[in-house]
Amino acid sequence: MADDATIARPYARAAFGHAQTAGQIAAWGEMLERASVVIGDARVGALVGNPHVQRAELVSFVAELAGASGNEKALNFLRLLADNGRLALLPQIAVQYAALRAEVENTVDVTVTSALPLTAEQADKLTQALTHRLRRTVRLSSTVDPSLIGGAVVRAGDFVVDGSLRGRVERLGNTMAGA
Repeated sequence: MADDATIARPYARAAFGHAQTAGQIAAWGEMLERASVVIGDARVGALVGNPHVQRAELVSFVAELAGASGNEKALNFLRLLADNGRLALLPQIAVQYAALRAEVENTVDVTVTSALPLTAEQADKLTQALTHRLRRTVRLSSTVDPSLIGGAVVRAGDFVVDGSLRGRVERLGNTMAGA
């Protein structure tokens, strides 16, 4: 059986194609993100596929919370997902849509996890360095993980740089264990 990413791909591409043609890439991305959060909620997720819940009511509910109530094309998209039993794929569709959007807009989301909060100056320098390295506009978000001890871990899709002290200690331990 095909995995969720494979099933979600044509839906994400169709939504992106429409949004791009209509000049609504950002609006559709935001709507899909909100809809995926709604569907991702355990209380709403339990309603998906429930035979006692009318699909039309569920679509209206999701559309209202996602801010798609007045957008007939978005409503039709959500109805199509519901009719095909694919509403639960909204989180994966939103992820794939975001990837298509990032490709077109030449942007990349980068997450920096550091032992201590980054200063504004550090964040700016890191953003500039990553923009140069990745040749894309960088949207930087940062989190703090004291267990890193020192340094930081930078993630941009498949690109990962582990400059944390914890990572160095683990690599040293692996090297010593292999010797």
